[in-house]
Amino acid sequence: MTGLVRDRFILWFLAGMVLLAMMSFWLDQKVQPLQPKNDGSSRHDPDYTVEKFTTTRMDQNGLPLHTLVAAKMTHYPDDDTTHLDHPHFTRFSQGKPPMHIQSDKGLISKDGDHAYFTGNVLVTREAYRDKSTLTLTTSYLHVIPDKDLALTDKFVTIRDAHINVTGVGLELNNKTHVMKLFSRVKGRYEKPKH
Repeated sequence: MTGLVRDRFILWFLAGMVLLAMMSFWLDQKVQPLQPKNDGSSRHDPDYTVEKFTTTRMDQNGLPLHTLVAAKMTHYPDDDTTHLDHPHFTRFSQGKPPMHIQSDKGLISKDGDHAYFTGNVLVTREAYRDKSTLTLTTSYLHVIPDKDLALTDKFVTIRDAHINVTGVGLELNNKTHVMKLFSRVKGRYEKPKH
């Protein structure tokens, strides 16, 4: 083997070894489990808390659309959710009575488009004109304020001065005033006394 061929062989051999070492390092990095970040971003710790929280959303005319009041509001940055203690949500509509939703706990989604009420949920539509106060109770209610929708797959009880209805699963459309019960529906109607 001549010196030039031997030098080229050694150079190619060293280049192959360096390439093999780099590939081994890359492969080792790919198969290692991800290490947890130590910056706190993977923890579910609140970044702020507000006692006696109140917020109001207005329409384009400056009139209130809805208010949300809670004994305590806690925000979590890891999933950008807002947790509420004893929330009270009120939806206002012109020419109609306010609708109130109260519960033990609440959660507002990261985009603010969804609210979830849990534990002793009470929905109240105040009396107006010839209609008596209407109440709805359940253990869970999903509210989409911008669509005026409330949904649940849990047991519900609906009462006013003349009706008492129970069922499982509900869709309440506040825009159309249509309330749908989905299963195991039972009801009692008492004729008003004149």
